[in-house]
Amino acid sequence: MISVRSVSWMPLLSAFVFLAAQGARADNLPMSHPTVDLVKKYFQLVVEQNWKGAAKMIRPESIERKKRETIAIIKSAPTMSEEAAMLAKIGVKDLAELEKMSVEDFYIADRQSFHSPSRNNDQILEQKKKSLKINVLGVIGEQNDSIAHLAVRTSQEVLDQRIDELFFISFVQDTDEKGKWLIAPDMSRPVTTALKEGEGGAKPEAPAAPEKNSKKGK
Repeated sequence: MISVRSVSWMPLLSAFVFLAAQGARADNLPMSHPTVDLVKKYFQLVVEQNWKGAAKMIRPESIERKKRETIAIIKSAPTMSEEAAMLAKIGVKDLAELEKMSVEDFYIADRQSFHSPSRNNDQILEQKKKSLKINVLGVIGEQNDSIAHLAVRTSQEVLDQRIDELFFISFVQDTDEKGKWLIAPDMSRPVTTALKEGEGGAKPEAPAAPEKNSKKGK
């Protein structure tokens, strides 16, 4: 699922403390930062279920990663019927069709499969859109401010209740077009990097040479 992710305040606080504690620069960015308006636009598109518009705001590499993970999960289905059910939920007939999907089409299909129309009739959608409130609490930059992390509080009404949520959203600056920022939903996931020798990585031990037989004639 590619979307903003709701988090409790403790992981959110830990993430901000972690960034601030790193040797790499982590700065508070002004509320005039372009990502502030972009994140508000993204939330509005999500509430409107405008998945085509939302897809254009997501980093393609992030969607492609989710697509690969989805394909791997479907391939590991224990039965053909379960595989067929997962494919049908996305709206494709087989794995070949899924593999050929563009990142935008996959994102749209994935979002549509998650947001059941029966749970979001026109009346509920209109209520969500009218009641949506978005409050950006802060922006932190890292890697020479080419990455921006935003803490966002949202509120919306659904039927007879109000739902308040806290999100942690990451944007990355396009390397070719500096004025362009894209959401990277997988930025908060753990990333592993192999350590090089001399940077804490253990030097692999050479295989032991075979012992020579000291007894002649044996």
